[in-house]
Amino acid sequence: MYRKAEKTDCGQIYQLICKLEGQTLPPEVFRAIFEKQLESEAFFCLVCELEGRVAGVLNLRFEEQLHHCGLVAEIMEFVVAPGFRGRGIGRELFRFAGETAKERGCIQIEAACNQKRTEAHRFYMGVGMEKGHFKFSKVL
Repeated sequence: MYRKAEKTDCGQIYQLICKLEGQTLPPEVFRAIFEKQLESEAFFCLVCELEGRVAGVLNLRFEEQLHHCGLVAEIMEFVVAPGFRGRGIGRELFRFAGETAKERGCIQIEAACNQKRTEAHRFYMGVGMEKGHFKFSKVL
């Protein structure tokens, strides 16, 4: 079942994102940000629930961008639990995200992805995305 995330999903989403990032994030800070995003029109967190568990999550941010002269959806977090991979969950989450972005009036959907995640790169290319940008960051 694909649906909008709820506050009660926070713990399972937290575990998935910590695994994705390879680190334990501060749970109280994560929860505060998660709950704030759930209330914001600028975010949409989509989950796939199977067997009573959050099997996958895709978190979108919507932002008007000057250089696009329009509203753009950006995939902020996207992960399918290891035990649920290979079932098409990622493709369905991506499809639902694209539909949601279109309904909101977005002209484009984007994703930044760690260079080490080569399987994710193949996935994005496989769903029709193009590799057209570099993203730079610096820890402050």
